[in-house]
Amino acid sequence: MHQQETCVAVRDVLSRVGDKWSVLVVSMLSDRPLRFNELRRSIEGISQRMLTLTLRGLERDGLVTRTVTPSVPPRVDYELTELGRTLLDPVQALAAWAGDHRGEIARARERFDRKDPPRQD
Repeated sequence: MHQQETCVAVRDVLSRVGDKWSVLVVSMLSDRPLRFNELRRSIEGISQRMLTLTLRGLERDGLVTRTVTPSVPPRVDYELTELGRTLLDPVQALAAWAGDHRGEIARARERFDRKDPPRQD
C-alpha cells in the first residue's frame, strides 16, 4: 500500500474509533451487553441522537452488534463484536495515558494560555 493510501485508510478508521463518543461506548460495552438507555445514562453529556449515530456507525464498521428481542416494548441490546473487542486494549491504554498525564496537560495549557492569549483566526 502506498503512503497516501495508508493515510486515507488510517484517517477513515480513526474517524470512527477515535471520536470521543465511540471510545466511551466501546469502553462501556467492555464488560457486558447494554441496552440503549443504560448506555445513555452511563455516558454523561451524550444526546440520544449522538448515541444513535455512534452506535449505527460502530455497527456499520462491524464493531458492535445490535440484538432486538421481541417484547413489549422491544428490548434492544448492544454488544462488542470480536473485532470490537480488539479495540479494548488500545482504548484502555489511551484512557490510562490520559489519566496519568491529565495534570501535565492542564499545566501545559495554563502556561500556553498565559503566554499566548486566544487568537481570532
